[in-house]
Amino acid sequence: METTVANTALLEPDGNAAPHPMTVGGTLQAAAKRFADRPALVYDGQEATYAELFEQVIERARGLIGLGVKAGDHVGILAPNCWDYVVLYYAIDLVGACAVLLNARYRPDDLSYVIPKSRIELLLVGGHAHDFCDYRPMLTEVFPELADWSGGELKVAAAPALRMIVEVGDDRPGPWPTIAVLEQAAAAVDRQTVLERAAAVRPEDIGLIIFSSGTTSRPKACMLTHLSLSRMGKAMAGSFRLTEEDRVWDPLPLFHMSTILPMAGCRATGACFVGMSHFSPDAAMELLIERSPTVHYAGFPTIISALVTHPDFARYDQSALRINHVVGPVDLMRRYGTLFPGAKYVNSYGLTEATGVPCYSNIDDPDDVLFATSGPICEGMDVAIFDEDGVKVPDGAPGEIRVRGFGVFAGYFDDDVATAAAVDTDDWLHTGDLGRIGPMGRLVYEGRLKDMLKIGGENVAAVELESFLATHPAIRMAQVVGVPDERLMEVAAAFIELNPGASLETQDVIAHCAGRIASYKIPRYVRFVESWPMSATKVQKFELLRGFKADGKIDPSAKPRV
Repeated sequence: METTVANTALLEPDGNAAPHPMTVGGTLQAAAKRFADRPALVYDGQEATYAELFEQVIERARGLIGLGVKAGDHVGILAPNCWDYVVLYYAIDLVGACAVLLNARYRPDDLSYVIPKSRIELLLVGGHAHDFCDYRPMLTEVFPELADWSGGELKVAAAPALRMIVEVGDDRPGPWPTIAVLEQAAAAVDRQTVLERAAAVRPEDIGLIIFSSGTTSRPKACMLTHLSLSRMGKAMAGSFRLTEEDRVWDPLPLFHMSTILPMAGCRATGACFVGMSHFSPDAAMELLIERSPTVHYAGFPTIISALVTHPDFARYDQSALRINHVVGPVDLMRRYGTLFPGAKYVNSYGLTEATGVPCYSNIDDPDDVLFATSGPICEGMDVAIFDEDGVKVPDGAPGEIRVRGFGVFAGYFDDDVATAAAVDTDDWLHTGDLGRIGPMGRLVYEGRLKDMLKIGGENVAAVELESFLATHPAIRMAQVVGVPDERLMEVAAAFIELNPGASLETQDVIAHCAGRIASYKIPRYVRFVESWPMSATKVQKFELLRGFKADGKIDPSAKPRV
């Protein structure tokens, strides 16, 4: 694989060391110089040019160094989408630490695993949306030591690496250190120190950890290098033909490659990234009418559907829009094509372990190919289809999608066994996805080989939910399958066998889940069974779906029965 870059020190004209141009910090500094006065970021009424954004990042980086953050430290962000999130992410990478971006929808059960697993040393907690999602009680439930901690030395038995928490954007009084400690710590660190730290970061260093659920019972910590993030960002920008005149609207979550990658593409070209703290149809339509983006990076049909059915959609002047990126069923995508007639439809295929999306549509392809395929693999990456015996199959034949090249992740943190299972000795990443090579050599994605649900774009391992459901004392065994859903594309249906003599109702199951696992993971259907369709050793899940009727759908936002 082509993954190395020369490590010779780079110098500015004044002789000072410069960040490597293939690091996250280096790409941001380069954009701040080349596109200084161009708009870089728009988030809920705030905006900044590239030069202004870089200076804000420098200021936060000074604070991180002042708090003792060293190169290679794991710094977590647990927050909703917001301006602070972007600045902190950049600052973490600029000083050579590793940003661990935690799913904002995680709940106590999730947090009790991912924080210790990723060995987060400093956790930045966003309280911007505390009325809807309050991390204070969740973290205190998981780590009781936080109840009496108000700063100073922190020792958490269940997360021994964790030494500090800083709250950001919370307007409530509270015991934990706030953004003020970052501001105070910055006073002891000058700008030059930040730039020297940035210059020491190597492209092969790990810049990002994002958790991606696999086929095991818990999500795995994917490690991505500065090099793969920067190169894939350039590849994405090339596929979309971004320039400094582009405005990329992306309402997706910042803990996901569906935002991290487009931001990298914007840095590479001087395009402006237009985000949202929380997607709502009303706020989205207002923003689109005001900003007239050139690119929609909406990702999922749920978002586009909310736009095209909005009463103000007719007011939306699409004259600037040239690309509409969304992934979904072919017939639905064709319908969207008629509703955005001036924009090219762009499909894609990807996964976190391949640095997000190594495969986008070629916008010069005919419509039939655009709508029916995921496009070509990007330069520097290879894709092939293999059968069950690990033999490469000819074009048109189905099998497992495997990819290799610069975008293949650096492995799962602290999990050599899972890494070895994911990437073979020939450097092929085994995706666990079913596909084939279709017309014009374009990749066609046809589903998942592994037992995985994709709920609203989020990967959820069935066994993770099955294991959690089985913690209820009345449940003997649970099996989870994915069923179609108009809004989330797919949701969980739980089949449950009770212990002898036990009694349980659907709402009891939901009450068991509410507040303990992320809301999108909560089953929308519950079915009680007395026996299982079995092969020799395993439950035949496809048999569970025979005759399944989508009645009795559950609304997890409804108040659970006490």
